[in-house]
Amino acid sequence: MIGILDRIARTVLRAFDPEDAHSLAVRALKFAPRRHPGGGDSRLAVRAFGLNFPNPVGIAPGFDKRGEVPDALFGVGFGFVEIGTVTPLPQQGNPRPRVFRLEPDQAVINRLGFNSDGLAVVLPRLVARAAAGGIVGVNVGANKESPDRTADYVRLIEQVAPVASYVTLNISSPNTPGLRELQRASAVDDLLARVVEVRDRIVPRGRPLPLLLKIAPDLSLPDLDDIVGVARARKIDGMIVGNTTIGRPPALRDQVTAKQSGGLSGRPLYPLATRMLAETYVRAERAFPLIGVGGIDSGAAALGKIRAGADLVQLYSALVYRGLGLVGEIKSELSAALDRGDAGKLSDLVGVDAAAITAEPRPA
Repeated sequence: MIGILDRIARTVLRAFDPEDAHSLAVRALKFAPRRHPGGGDSRLAVRAFGLNFPNPVGIAPGFDKRGEVPDALFGVGFGFVEIGTVTPLPQQGNPRPRVFRLEPDQAVINRLGFNSDGLAVVLPRLVARAAAGGIVGVNVGANKESPDRTADYVRLIEQVAPVASYVTLNISSPNTPGLRELQRASAVDDLLARVVEVRDRIVPRGRPLPLLLKIAPDLSLPDLDDIVGVARARKIDGMIVGNTTIGRPPALRDQVTAKQSGGLSGRPLYPLATRMLAETYVRAERAFPLIGVGGIDSGAAALGKIRAGADLVQLYSALVYRGLGLVGEIKSELSAALDRGDAGKLSDLVGVDAAAITAEPRPA
């Protein structure tokens, strides 16, 4: 079944509008086996945020925005699934077209704008599959017209806490006006204080509900200093580096599509996102684990993220071009790295290149 879906994703779906193709892929996955693949290389297991991940490869939010197919994604081989972004109230997002492929660059631009079914629709789906197990994170965001965006995050945590393995605070999407203002030191300090307080109040002692902060790769280093400092002071459980970029690398080949507004993801994001990951790693000083995202399209790229400071990795855009078989390829390549003697276990490789990466010129 997965092989068939893979071929569809790489051939037929590419003929459709990107957003329509995505919807068809999700529908197809609803017919995939609801199972967790057994076995696997135990050396790829990761313990982070108080959770045990069978492997470090997760799917980033944006693919399963509505929480419809997490168990099918486990069947593909992902070690964890992050759904969303989920907003408190349903919203349509930005007008279509709002997703664009940059085929020569193996990249995507989106300006979806937190299109969401809303909490009242997504939450019952999570409750219905909760007994199935697996690590399912919930990426949460504020409604565009909310008068108090921090209150939106608090409300979401209160509601999803019983069924989420972890919660990601998405304050870095470039497609909701003003959202990235929450990355300012004073704003992020207030946000983290309030969400940590509500988490500690409602979650039973002894049951982990990690709170992760997702940041943009476009931050200046002084802003990153502030955010990491606040995250450490507020004892956040981890950070995800990073979201899509509003920048356009000069080497992009599809310069026409590159003029579309929105966040750029895929292969061209890798250098910038990996540099920001390394910068975050050296500032965090292992106070909490990191998830590396942005441009992962091979086992070598995933290993590069780990060596830059990631305990776990996520991907999404590369599936558009490489198909679902990429997940197994990445895991096989990570196992091969251990077979070569690069390390006894993946955790031994976390951050080994971070200092060297931060000494290099900043990517364009």
